[in-house]
Amino acid sequence: MAQAELGIATISDKGGIAPVEWRIDDAPVPYPAALAAMDERVAAIRAGRAPELVWLLEHPPLYTAGTSARPGDLVAADRFPVYQAGRGGQFTYHGPGQRVAYVMLDLARRGGDVRRFVCDLENWMIAALARFGVKGERRAGRVGIWVDRAREKGPGREDKIAAIGVRVRHWVTLHGVSLNVDPDLGHFAGIVPCGIADPRLGVTSLADLGVYAQMAEVDDALRHAFAETFGARQR
Repeated sequence: MAQAELGIATISDKGGIAPVEWRIDDAPVPYPAALAAMDERVAAIRAGRAPELVWLLEHPPLYTAGTSARPGDLVAADRFPVYQAGRGGQFTYHGPGQRVAYVMLDLARRGGDVRRFVCDLENWMIAALARFGVKGERRAGRVGIWVDRAREKGPGREDKIAAIGVRVRHWVTLHGVSLNVDPDLGHFAGIVPCGIADPRLGVTSLADLGVYAQMAEVDDALRHAFAETFGARQR
C-alpha cells in the first residue's frame, strides 16, 4: 500500500495552505473497511487532527446501494455482495479495473457550497478523461460523466464512464467518484446502473473506448486534473 468542487485551497489555522493528502492502495480494499476508514478520517478532518484526503483504490466485485436505490433495480441480488453505502444516488457496481476516488474535503473552509463541490467533481473527471483524448460530458438530469457513442452505436446512444455519489457530514465530504478504466462491464448487468433503464444509455470504460491505460497513468491524470480543478497543493 502506497500513500501518496471548489477551486479554493484550504486555509490552515496558521494562515498557510494545507495540502491535500493522497493515498493509493494497490490491493483491493473491502467495502466495509473503506467505510470505516472514511468515517474515521472525516471525524479527524472535522476536529482539525488530519488534512483533507483523496483516497484512490479498487474494491472486490460488489454492488452498493445509495439512499435513493430502488429494490427492483437490483437485478441479480445473489451475484455479488450488496452494501448500503450511505451516499446519494442509486445502485452502482465497484470492482477490479475501476478506479474509485474517495474525496474527503472540508467544505466549511471551501465556501460551504455543496452544488459547487459536485460540479467540480464532474469537472475533475472531464479534465482527467481529456488527458486520454476522451471527451466526457455532463447531462442535465443524469448524474455522472457520459460519452457520446452515436457514431459507433447509433443515434442517441450514450454511455456512462464515471459515476458520482457523495455524502456530506458536518460539512466534510465522503465517498466521491468511480472511473471505469478496464472493469468487466458485464458485471453492471446485475443492476440497473444509477436507476437508468433507457436502452440507449449504457456503461463504458477507457478500454472499451480503445484507450488501454495502466492504473498508474490514470492516477497521474487524476492528480494533475485535481490540482487544475480544485486549486489545492498536494502531498
